[in-house]
Amino acid sequence: MTGTDAPGVLEVEDLGDGRWTAAHPTEDPEKRDVIFSGQILGQMIMISAASGEGKETKSIHCIFARAGSYSGGPIEYRLESMHAGRAWASDTITAFQGERLLARSLVLSNTVEPDLMRHSAAMPDVPSPDDCAIDRSILVVFPGSEVRPVDLPDLRSPDGSPVSYRWVRAPEALDGIAANQAAIAWAEPGFTIGTAMQAHRDTVRISDSHRTISTGVISHTAHFHDHGDADEWLLVETTATFAGNGRVFGTGSVFTRGGTLVSTFGQDSMARGVDGTLDPTRSM
Repeated sequence: MTGTDAPGVLEVEDLGDGRWTAAHPTEDPEKRDVIFSGQILGQMIMISAASGEGKETKSIHCIFARAGSYSGGPIEYRLESMHAGRAWASDTITAFQGERLLARSLVLSNTVEPDLMRHSAAMPDVPSPDDCAIDRSILVVFPGSEVRPVDLPDLRSPDGSPVSYRWVRAPEALDGIAANQAAIAWAEPGFTIGTAMQAHRDTVRISDSHRTISTGVISHTAHFHDHGDADEWLLVETTATFAGNGRVFGTGSVFTRGGTLVSTFGQDSMARGVDGTLDPTRSM
């Protein structure tokens, strides 16, 4: 597969005194000059891994307080170690753009140990990526990734919640567990709101986002259970469990093509109608 600018966005720079930075992608994924939440998640994972002692990210919980701007300069990340032990470690990482606090996360890391017991959720039975068409308009994934939505109309979970499935793979192999986790986390936040809207096609459309509808990720939690290569096909399953009160809540899972459960996630988002012109950096 052809390489892109993707590895550069995962090259984090240590500025000293717990301060870090990383580059923006060359392309604005949502075409609205707002830094995508998946980028911040991925870069925080890389910073935690770079500052740790060989442990892997087990989970990251991030709250997005304000939207950042691609035209507003680089993000500075500030890391504070909460705890570092033999098996577990935890960091608090805060993202700033200038003096604006954008987001803060708790990153839990661990060493992988032998199984005492093992089970996991089964992978959904959906068409393979070979049977799905590429959608080049989807850019809320790791830069340069290929996305193939599973085109099954009116998908629902057993409890009636709208569900969507997308096959995703990065443009090239990534070096190390942290980089693959970062690319996987980058792909998780972008589909929850659109999945919720599937059940309300007569009243809302995802194309109205940032025009007449104010949308944004407010918090995202990703858990990592096993290893997956981001340059191989991964199935991202998203379920929009609740929509109401101007909010959307959803959960999801990421599986390898062979059925291994790599990650699960939960997300709180905003989706509300507005009057007048939207300023996306002030609407959260």
